[in-house]
Amino acid sequence: MRSKHQSIVLGFLLVVVTLALYYPITHLPFINYDDNLYVTENVNVQSGMSWDTVQWAFATYQASNWHPLTWLSHALDCQLFGLDPAGPHLVNLLLHVCNAVLLFWVLLRATGFAGRSAMAAALFALHPINVQTVAWVAERKNLLSMFFFLLALVAYRWYTREPRISRYAVVGVLFCLGLMAKPQVITLPFVLLLWDYWPLKRMVAAAERNAHDSRASDNSLFRLSCEKSPLLAISAASAVITLRAHSASGVRWLPLSLRVANAFTSYARYVKFAFWPSHLALFYPHPLVPLQSWTVLAAFLFLTLVTWLVIENHRRGYPLLGWFWFLITLLPMIGIVQVGTQAMADRYAYLPLIGLFIMVSWGVADWTEREHISLTWQVAGNVLLLLALFSVAHHQLEYWRDSVTLWTHTLAVTRGNTVAEVDLGAALLQRGETARAMEHFRAATAIDPLDPLSNMYIARDAQEQGNLPEAIEAYKRVIRATRDSSLKARALSNMGYAYQALGNQAEAQKCFHAANDQGP
Repeated sequence: MRSKHQSIVLGFLLVVVTLALYYPITHLPFINYDDNLYVTENVNVQSGMSWDTVQWAFATYQASNWHPLTWLSHALDCQLFGLDPAGPHLVNLLLHVCNAVLLFWVLLRATGFAGRSAMAAALFALHPINVQTVAWVAERKNLLSMFFFLLALVAYRWYTREPRISRYAVVGVLFCLGLMAKPQVITLPFVLLLWDYWPLKRMVAAAERNAHDSRASDNSLFRLSCEKSPLLAISAASAVITLRAHSASGVRWLPLSLRVANAFTSYARYVKFAFWPSHLALFYPHPLVPLQSWTVLAAFLFLTLVTWLVIENHRRGYPLLGWFWFLITLLPMIGIVQVGTQAMADRYAYLPLIGLFIMVSWGVADWTEREHISLTWQVAGNVLLLLALFSVAHHQLEYWRDSVTLWTHTLAVTRGNTVAEVDLGAALLQRGETARAMEHFRAATAIDPLDPLSNMYIARDAQEQGNLPEAIEAYKRVIRATRDSSLKARALSNMGYAYQALGNQAEAQKCFHAANDQGP
């Protein structure tokens, strides 16, 4: 009973502190990056929950993903709250609270350690890198997929206690629901194999039961791998759908050497952010040029060293689980398969950093036991760490109060950030600060002369100012650079009106015809 009461108190405290940190997000507005795509300018979502919306959600590859549950979640928000951002932000907050409590429950039931499980869940709940996922309405997909991922872990432990097809089917259904929210959970079968090793210790149990057979451990691993084959088939199907969705977006893939080099350095940066969460940004631009060799080599050696150390200490279980959880769950988002122009993203760490939090919570607890550190000092140290994370996360939330503040901060902590320059300019335009906005659009073209969006804004401003030759040249850059047919059609149409104003009817008609050829 004492242990049960302790778990309830720890769970209650976890809920209270998470709500206390994130409740201010209910007063935040939508931002001008992806929130328009997912909610504020999406007529399908704004139509609410209807059969037409359901059909569209399951058929569309909009936003370069197939995630029908995410679309339906946003549609339900619109049904309940309209376009009031307080409602979607509250739903994000409640999902994050549920995820933190579920993580605590999963670890507690699997290991029996209430204090360590609560600490890992608290690190997850309060870590500043997760502010992006919770405070950003468009990242509902991250929260939803994590919710079903954790439920699948709960169901998997239920299955391992009494293996039945019906129980396995529950795991599969929850896995599918997670993938339909966001395909980041595609690595679940590999996480379950790690879970078999520790904390469930299914491999160890098999080896001990067959100690006379030197092949027992290998056979156990083979058997457990075969057990995951239906889930691996689901992962493969999701990978095909995801690649198809990304190919439909028209993203130009960078050379493999650049992607691999960026992957190594990004892995190391995620570890750095886990232990020192400073200079966090909404968007980290991809370098697009070869990185310095020593940087890539240092990152590679660091990752290799840590991997060697956890393998050497594999008997403890949690180092191997935690480190390979981090490596494996981050792999789909690390950039080898390119899904955008970012080098990395805070939101991608929402699931992977749980592995590091487990390593830290169990590792520190083991150290304090070996050194006979008193319980009072342990609690004091944990509370101080969580208060520090709470303070930094609260400060990070301040940057989300509006788009101008968010992008201004992003520019302050990154370099060569075309996306931040363009979106800050767009936010300033919405405020009516045209002169300041144009400074940022021109700064974007200084970084990338062929950036379509900044050139589009420059062209429209020049056209409004009567500088038609400059407008036409900027529209031409948009047309050459963009793969967005809608943007290209608008540029062609506007350029046609510019030619018409110059009295060049022949060129104007060519532009109008070309705009029509782009389709709706």
